[in-house]
Amino acid sequence: MKVKKAVFPVAGLGTRFIPATKAMAKEMLPVVDKPIIQYAVEEAFNAGIEQIVFVTGRGKKALEDHFDRSFEIEHALEKKGKTDMLRQIQQLVPRTGTIVYTRQHEPLGLGHAIWCARDIIGDEPFAVLLADDLIQSPKPVLSEMVKKFDRIRASMAAVMEVPDDQTDKYGILDAVEVENDIVRIKDMIEKPSPKEAPSNLAIIGRYILMPKIFEYLGQKQSGAGGEIQLTDAMKSLLEEQPIFGYKFSGKRFDCGDKAGFQMANLAFALERPEIRDRLIGFIKEIQKDF
Repeated sequence: MKVKKAVFPVAGLGTRFIPATKAMAKEMLPVVDKPIIQYAVEEAFNAGIEQIVFVTGRGKKALEDHFDRSFEIEHALEKKGKTDMLRQIQQLVPRTGTIVYTRQHEPLGLGHAIWCARDIIGDEPFAVLLADDLIQSPKPVLSEMVKKFDRIRASMAAVMEVPDDQTDKYGILDAVEVENDIVRIKDMIEKPSPKEAPSNLAIIGRYILMPKIFEYLGQKQSGAGGEIQLTDAMKSLLEEQPIFGYKFSGKRFDCGDKAGFQMANLAFALERPEIRDRLIGFIKEIQKDF
């Protein structure tokens, strides 16, 4: 079966960005001139995903409106002859039925958010994208993972090496290399201390999962932080099915972190030729003060 559906867990409150996120969904914070969520949605559609499932919570209306028509804005842009802007906002709206919304009524963790999409996903493999993990890569990560999945036919997660002293921020793998950019996962631990970590190979926010995962998520077992962890369910799934890691090429920015968010803005802005030279000049100028 092809990977046709993708789950976006977007119910989080974004408390690390208060006051900016007091009245705005954190996924709507802009990187250059696009909300964080739009980058992930574009990545999903470019990978051949046909239906996106947003698992939302309270205060996410702006996110829903972003991917809907705005007749007032479209009319104003058309009247002013701003055809380029008009085309951009019209392209944001996928065809009817492409985006589906469901609610996570309790903040019980990432694993629980994914479980909330079980009835929409059904009995087929699906992708999961965490919008906070923004990846700058010559090859879109999910597209490459879909290609690998078509051949391997097993659950998969994007992985990268992290500093040894930061293993307590990630799901860490015990894995063996089977190909140049593929590892087979033997075990995984959610947020281990550096002393307990089996490696420095960490899972980041791109997954392709077999539907069997819902059985383990449905057990609602609390893990690290008292939450239902996806890593714990994947660890249980390992006893029945193989799971692989894809070592992607590119740079990942943690947009759930203030410093990571600013780094993402700078990195993606430097890709824009219309502002690149001005930014480089500014960077050189302010470097003198540090």
